[in-house]
Amino acid sequence: MRKLARALAAVAVCALSVPTVPAVASVETVEAQMTAASAASIARQDMFDAFGEADIKPGQYLWRDVPKSAGEERVVISLSDQMAYLYRGETIVAAASISTAKPPKITPTGIFAVLEKRPMYRSKKYDNAPMPFMQRIDDYGIAMHAGYNPGEPASHGCIRMPSKFAAKLYQVTGVGTPVLIGA
Repeated sequence: MRKLARALAAVAVCALSVPTVPAVASVETVEAQMTAASAASIARQDMFDAFGEADIKPGQYLWRDVPKSAGEERVVISLSDQMAYLYRGETIVAAASISTAKPPKITPTGIFAVLEKRPMYRSKKYDNAPMPFMQRIDDYGIAMHAGYNPGEPASHGCIRMPSKFAAKLYQVTGVGTPVLIGA
């Protein structure tokens, strides 16, 4: 089963791992949501395999050096664990606590790509709120960025990350980097 999930995730990543924005910037089909959910489940185990049984508290992250030759970057988000994972190829590089949408708002699930990056951005929807190291992933304003990270859902839909992690992630990703968000 794990091999099947990895294969599905690899197919999805291959489909989106081009250096430019794909023709379809987000895929929110049932199949894409299942692929992203499988990737999130695998990422949790990969984190334990790479970093041990470390308990990442709100606002914390783990990062290790993995050479660029390991492959293209992709981000995997687990809504159920409130965690973000960075991969290079099939190798996990980092894991961080996050904070996603608090009901009734939602963080969409499926396969996305970074559409736009800005080192500092302010929300047009929510009182000019700061969004440092913003990486937008859809046409409706959902983005990964540095922000308040209480260890539980608390945003309007964005994926808030610890500031130092968001800064490092911003440096290694590019427009077109795949982002898989699983429930």
